[in-house]
Amino acid sequence: MHFTVPIAGAVLNPINTRLDAKNIATILRHSEAKIFFVDYEYIPIASVALRLLVAGSKDNSLDLQREDLEDEWDAISLNYTSGTTSDPKGVVTHMCCAPVVLNIHLEAQPLEHCKMTSKVNILTSGVPPPVPLLEKMEDLGFDIMHTYGLTEAIGPALVCEWQSEWNQLPRDQQARLKARQGVSIITLADINVKNKKTMNSVPHDGKTMGEIVLRGSSIMKGYLKDKKATVNTFQNGWLLTGDVGVIHPDRYVEIKDRSKDVIISGGENISSVELELVLFKHPAILEAAVVAMPHPRWGERPCAFVVLNSTGDVTETEIFACCTKHMRSLWFRKRWSL
Repeated sequence: MHFTVPIAGAVLNPINTRLDAKNIATILRHSEAKIFFVDYEYIPIASVALRLLVAGSKDNSLDLQREDLEDEWDAISLNYTSGTTSDPKGVVTHMCCAPVVLNIHLEAQPLEHCKMTSKVNILTSGVPPPVPLLEKMEDLGFDIMHTYGLTEAIGPALVCEWQSEWNQLPRDQQARLKARQGVSIITLADINVKNKKTMNSVPHDGKTMGEIVLRGSSIMKGYLKDKKATVNTFQNGWLLTGDVGVIHPDRYVEIKDRSKDVIISGGENISSVELELVLFKHPAILEAAVVAMPHPRWGERPCAFVVLNSTGDVTETEIFACCTKHMRSLWFRKRWSL
């Protein structure tokens, strides 16, 4: 479907499996699609979505499969010494998943974490994968490539193309490099990080932040039936992604945050992504999300939500101590403890 629908001159509009019936119905109505494909697992929610549509509305195309860890491990187990690799067609070589799915694998039963006889290459995106997560997955025998993209750029737009000389670096430094978004794919004419007000490029110092902008043949023409949003998304021929990032001296781009997710505390910008990466340094934290919360003095302050892994309990005080230890600047240490 991914290839045949465009070849037929139509547009394929995948719908997220996590959406409820109301949101699916909204997408169906807005897209004015002709055909609605539904995997058998999603017939119940698809039926509800259809009933919510107004009379005369048309269908949509939907190609969905849920994330099934048990089935995934059944397939990947062929790469382990506990399985069999006699059938090369049965051995998993590549897979795509979000960092949250990588965490699910890490929480799987220890019996499944045998020594792998062959590498599994993983393409991951959605959010920057934390360094500890990358290290743990590679210990299991996975080789991870990080990508960055958005619907407006037809999915993946940047990849962290690995350099052979990086193989000589310490493992933690290699993991930090893999967390970068890297370089553009062939269909992009150019990528840059610019000051949104002046549209000047930021210095290639890995520190100065700006908005990630893209242009090329894989960029959308505009939003369906939303001229205002289309005009606001393009500037001087560039697609404004809404993501904040930096450019390193080697020209690799690294995302720092979504523009709307930057926390402004006491007039200073705080990257929620950077704080999440600090939280991941604690061995008991499996998942972390940092958002802004109101503060009477500073306007906003960081608020963290964490999910603990199965290694044991941890106190709030211990998490604060870990954050203070790993904060990069004195300013962060002061604000976090307020």
